[in-house]
Amino acid sequence: MRPSFQRRRTLSALCVGAVASLHPVFSISGTPDWPSRPIRVIVVYPVGGISDGITRALAQKLSHRLGVPVYVENRAGMGGGMGIGLLSKAAADGYTFAFSATSPLSLSPHLLPTSYDPFRDIAPVISVMQTPILLVGTPAFKGTRFQDLFTLGQGENPLRWATSGHATTGYLVMESVRRASKLDIVHIPYKGGGQQLMEALNGQFELLSTNMGETQLQYIRQGRLKPLAVGAPARLKQLPDVPTFAELGIAQANLTSSFGIFAPAKTPATILARLNAALNEILQLTDIRALLQSIDNMPTGGTATEFADQIAREWEVNRRLVQAQHLKHD
Repeated sequence: MRPSFQRRRTLSALCVGAVASLHPVFSISGTPDWPSRPIRVIVVYPVGGISDGITRALAQKLSHRLGVPVYVENRAGMGGGMGIGLLSKAAADGYTFAFSATSPLSLSPHLLPTSYDPFRDIAPVISVMQTPILLVGTPAFKGTRFQDLFTLGQGENPLRWATSGHATTGYLVMESVRRASKLDIVHIPYKGGGQQLMEALNGQFELLSTNMGETQLQYIRQGRLKPLAVGAPARLKQLPDVPTFAELGIAQANLTSSFGIFAPAKTPATILARLNAALNEILQLTDIRALLQSIDNMPTGGTATEFADQIAREWEVNRRLVQAQHLKHD
């Protein structure tokens, strides 16, 4: 379903309070007692990945600022769609939020049936980070560089390429490479990063799309994973010898993942404003920025309206890409 102009106006209206200020506000009319009890943040991916680690770091800082416990609950599945579905049905009282990539909103509805409407049921709160997408070879991949895909992929057995699921940016990277190269590739979808990373180390498949994170870097430095290409505007500081997909001539695969905080759509705008203000300040903290930049993730921040507009743009870009490549799943 295409986001209508009216829906985009409604989405922006829900978030308008977040535009007013980027300074902490601790007495907002309409919600003077918020928060008065613990806040839940659903991470829509498994324990142990970059999303889980960053959310827990943000939750600790947020708890200190708001004066109540902020706890993290992992609810993985459907490329993040399961957790976003839970968020869409949660009470819009300011005590349930989610950390997710934008893909369950801007990509999933084009590929799979969803239990939520991304523009009616979910309110973006704040953009948190941009994350490069890595293509790595596992111990089962006998090559050492991206060009080796073309030699190894010509045999009797197709290359097996794992992602975190059909409705993810890593899947789009795989499909873009497959269609540009005409390679015979078998897709192996997972629920999230933790399990697929362990099975990658055991050589259960040859290739893996994964978000750039500390664990991935550790295994690359140990020689257990082979970095072949990266989706990013430029080569990464941590992996300066690894080319971008654009450098390799597959610009359509040169994608990054966007992550942020989301709320149920009818959450009061004053609560969204306070949360946005607090998180903007947290994202400016030296230790949080250092944590993200040490793994070549870029802190973002900004207003809720800016984030909503970004998602609407991504929705349209992904719609065209999915239609052009005939990727829709039933």
